[in-house]
Amino acid sequence: MQVEQSQLKCAVVDDSRLQRLAIVKLIDEHSSLELVAEWNNAIETKNGLLDTPVDLLFLDIEMPILTGFDLLDDLENKPHIIFVTGKTKYAFKAFDYDAIDYLRKPLKKDRFNAAVEKALSMSRLNSEQASVEDDDYIFVKSNLKKRKIFLNQLKYVEALGDYVKLIMEDGDPIVVLATMKSFEAELPSDRFLRIHKSYIVNLDKVERYNSRNIEIADEKIPLSRHKKHSLIEALSG
Repeated sequence: MQVEQSQLKCAVVDDSRLQRLAIVKLIDEHSSLELVAEWNNAIETKNGLLDTPVDLLFLDIEMPILTGFDLLDDLENKPHIIFVTGKTKYAFKAFDYDAIDYLRKPLKKDRFNAAVEKALSMSRLNSEQASVEDDDYIFVKSNLKKRKIFLNQLKYVEALGDYVKLIMEDGDPIVVLATMKSFEAELPSDRFLRIHKSYIVNLDKVERYNSRNIEIADEKIPLSRHKKHSLIEALSG
């Protein structure tokens, strides 16, 4: 999510008042954090988030009725998450929820501050990415999650049976359930070209080409004979 201010708006979710007080004290002592809410259970939190914008949630896991994981399963738009819990057994599962960090109670100030720095770095990165043009990204569904794909990071698309594989500049390839035809329709035609039945390329990433292949970052991608003229026209434009 985009952060427009230098401070992160924070909320604390814990069914223990004493634990909330401990986290609130650390938040108050950190110049880059602003406390905007305290909630003592998941239901309160879900309702509170409807009216209270939050950048960063300090979230307990074991709570009555609904756990912290249950809460996140119910949220469509999730803030950044730092889990705060007394047990280590949930650590592996926590990172399935893209948690920024996992803190054990009782909290130590240096460990807390290190987690906050991760959140600040993530927020700065998201802000930089969000500064691109509004039409410079698309959303795709991969592994049952919606993911934002920044088009300037997409090198090319490869057909993969009933799926397409997105080859990105940074990170692992992303596999999406889609046909090449339907995915091609999602991309701006002035920036992406289907050069082969199995490949769509980002024209900005093309470094070299000949009658058989194009090269993107030293990778050779086949060029259909009848697409060569379209490629020349697109690159000259």
